[in-house]
Amino acid sequence: MSGKTKKKIRWKEFLPYYLLALPGVIYMICNNYLPMFGVIIAFKNLNFRKGILGSDWCGLDNFKFLFASKDAFTITRNTILYNVAFIVLTTVLAIAIAILVNEIQSRFASRLYQSLILLPYLMSWVIVSYLVYAFLSAETGLVNNAILEKLGLKGISWYNSPQYWPFILTFVSLWKSLGYAMIIYFSSIVGISQDYYEAATLDGASKWQQIKCITLPLLKPTVITMFVLQIGRIFYSDFGLFYQIPMNSGTLYGVTRTIDVYVYNALMKSSDFGMSSAASVYQSVVGFIMIIGANALIRKFSKENALF
Repeated sequence: MSGKTKKKIRWKEFLPYYLLALPGVIYMICNNYLPMFGVIIAFKNLNFRKGILGSDWCGLDNFKFLFASKDAFTITRNTILYNVAFIVLTTVLAIAIAILVNEIQSRFASRLYQSLILLPYLMSWVIVSYLVYAFLSAETGLVNNAILEKLGLKGISWYNSPQYWPFILTFVSLWKSLGYAMIIYFSSIVGISQDYYEAATLDGASKWQQIKCITLPLLKPTVITMFVLQIGRIFYSDFGLFYQIPMNSGTLYGVTRTIDVYVYNALMKSSDFGMSSAASVYQSVVGFIMIIGANALIRKFSKENALF
């Protein structure tokens, strides 16, 4: 059989897989690559009459908005510190829950717990915001009326008390995102060969020793991959969490306003599309640098666990 015929048969063999991947590839091109044309808006003084290409270039003027503002330090601090807390807590708790779920012997119970833990992740932030409001409303909230009142304590005006919101936002974020992270780590744990655990059991290793010496070391590649992906979005924030949950309360801006919320509020007031585009470019560039830096750091200490 000639090389040409072999190639033809090979092409026909893989054609169904290419067709299967085609919708995803088209979606990725339309959703991720075509919009990149809009990056030039960040460097233009956008005029809708002239169009994007016809508008005047303004250099880096649109980027000055983020750095010249008196709130620049606050929004940057909030964005970074919240993301650091989310990354650390989500990773630790998701791994712990995944290990516990893996220890459940009943298949029905295991699937039930997985579904219940994943359910919040599937909820819209709008729905979650109303659930939070049902708990924290000063007049009708469950916390004030069913807990604090029963304890003889004075009700708290939650939406006017900034000191509580770092903890509230962290709790809500964990409650909503833990399910997704847990499923990823759980699938990695399920993929670990049972031979390791059987050998460890024969050697008299306890459950904790098995987790410490088998499960956690073999989870390291998954943890590193998740860490690099998360560190790339450290300058982004979940808009729904920081805008919907605090109900965009001005009193809470000091602890709830992140780069995304700040840009959105500024865009709604001034309709400055160049500025919002500049903020997105800035976040993307910083995210890219963070991914390259994190991967280089991992590569230095453990070359086999680096992504590239």
